[in-house]
Amino acid sequence: MIVLSCNSLTKAYLVDNILDDVSFSINQNEKVGLVGLNGAGKSTLFNILTGELSADSGTIYMPKDCKVGILRQQTSVQSENTIYEELLSVFSHLSDMEQDLRELEQRISEEGSLGHSNALEKLMSSYANLSDKFQAMNGYGFKSEVKGVLKGLGFSEDQLSTPISSLSGGQKARVALGKILLENPQILLLDEPTNHLDIEAISWLEKYIKDYKGTIILISHDRYFLDSTVSRIFHLEGGKLNTYNGNYTQFVKKRKKDIELMKKQFEIQQKEISELKEFVEKNKARASTRNMAMSRQKKLDKIERLEAPPGENARSKIRFEPSVQSGDDVLNAEKLSLSYGEKNIFREVSLRLYKGDHAGLIGPNGVGKTSLFKVIQGLSAPDSGNVAIGHNVHIGYFDQEQSNLSEESTVLDEIWNENPKLTQTEIRSLLARFLFVGDDILKEISLLSGGERSRLSLLKLMLSKSNFLLMDEPTNHLDLDSKEVLEDAIMDYDGTVLVISHDRYFLNKISSKILEMTPEGVNEYLGDYNYYLEKKSLETSPDAETPEQINKTQSKALKKKDREAEKLERQEKKRLKNLEQDISSVEEIVSSLEARLCEPEVYSNHELSLEINKELQEQKTLLEQKYEDWILLTES
Repeated sequence: MIVLSCNSLTKAYLVDNILDDVSFSINQNEKVGLVGLNGAGKSTLFNILTGELSADSGTIYMPKDCKVGILRQQTSVQSENTIYEELLSVFSHLSDMEQDLRELEQRISEEGSLGHSNALEKLMSSYANLSDKFQAMNGYGFKSEVKGVLKGLGFSEDQLSTPISSLSGGQKARVALGKILLENPQILLLDEPTNHLDIEAISWLEKYIKDYKGTIILISHDRYFLDSTVSRIFHLEGGKLNTYNGNYTQFVKKRKKDIELMKKQFEIQQKEISELKEFVEKNKARASTRNMAMSRQKKLDKIERLEAPPGENARSKIRFEPSVQSGDDVLNAEKLSLSYGEKNIFREVSLRLYKGDHAGLIGPNGVGKTSLFKVIQGLSAPDSGNVAIGHNVHIGYFDQEQSNLSEESTVLDEIWNENPKLTQTEIRSLLARFLFVGDDILKEISLLSGGERSRLSLLKLMLSKSNFLLMDEPTNHLDLDSKEVLEDAIMDYDGTVLVISHDRYFLNKISSKILEMTPEGVNEYLGDYNYYLEKKSLETSPDAETPEQINKTQSKALKKKDREAEKLERQEKKRLKNLEQDISSVEEIVSSLEARLCEPEVYSNHELSLEINKELQEQKTLLEQKYEDWILLTES
């Protein structure tokens, strides 16, 4: 059953088309991810769906009395209530009903003390009816439901009585999320719901959304979250909306395939247009070939021009290149403990990193991950324990707060001051690769958005030529494309990386080991984030392995995985080489047939021309299939 349908929605601001002929429909209980670059129109579409913004044209259908709820990215709660009271207010009708029941119980008690009467029977009947209604509306479970949601979002029992007014912005956002979930609208619009949540809370929210009895459209830069929750992706680009069945990872594969096919089709058409134009120009002046030239011109005029496919990502590839190579031992931290006053931050933290390690550091908020980074850099002294930095190790630090940026500097000066040997042209070129162009480079740092500050900090880190990167939440504020560029850069980096992140998709791509930080120390897992989850699951089972057995199993699994990967890579390289040879052969045949069609003895012979043209079309079809096979093989 369709619960939301949009037909030909358009919205423009001045001359910019934000939404251009957007149409889609969504079924009951369907979960959809809405993705696109920053500024693509995702929030605009949300505002139109809620009626807070009107479309320039188009129609929206929803069932009558359909309740729509929206969580905005900047939503917070202003209230004098405590955390628990604020979420309990969602069920004020049940609280009122509960109060009515208590009052009826009191009146029944008073009336019953006078003996049996008609008034008592009426009171008993009213009580039974109200009690049944109360029970049917989960009246005996709503308080537990409130506490369950608060616990899932990371609030402890001790925090439930905390006044809203004393909460941080992130905590208020979590309260707002809890309220919108408990309100249980038929259509739920969520804009970046995982902001301000740690991994444990995000995992809880994933399950909640999957079990949610309603329709959800969510905007998110958390690709792992999208993979876990949605069955369709809506992609907004250039005002157009395209739909893809499947989760985010499946969307990326299909999208790349679509773009590659579009490129090949565009290239083939451009080649055909060029050849037709060339033929017309050569032959239109000669009487003997003028008719053929006119015929080609008509064909040229009738060609329905394909739009140029989306270009390469505006962000060129970035590279982190160490100026010198470090020794094999990069970091050895032993039994580190840290406290501020009477508060213990962490204790007994030990970890080792070797040259080339790409390690993800995870753990709940407040466990001390950022404080550990400061200890490693020598910015804070531990209460006990030792940190040994290896030979020739040069640390580069990405601070999630970007506190290393000078607020009064311009973007241009921020880079130039630390890299005075670079020319202004070189700096402008580097800034352009990070999307700072035109007057953007003259902006003061204090005026930059979160995403712009992150990109500038990444450029500074790239120019530092460090061989050991400490990165604290580097994907915060980055759009999906920027995250992919950063991931590629880290995967190509031959230095050592230790990264704090809640972005599980990011951790899966870049990590060769996961370091789980707990109040008791650090646990090491030799694999990506999914491997860590598997091992954690096994650890909680009755037949859990000892740490020694886990390390042995991990080592065997990694060796087996490497052998299988090498074998598969050899097979794919061979298939790819054979396919490229086939493509080259078919391209030669196509070129030969196209050349023959231009020969006078062919185009003057109608039957021969038709025969060759038929063969040409068959070869072009075969070539497109070969291209498609090549794309699939290079993506795998």
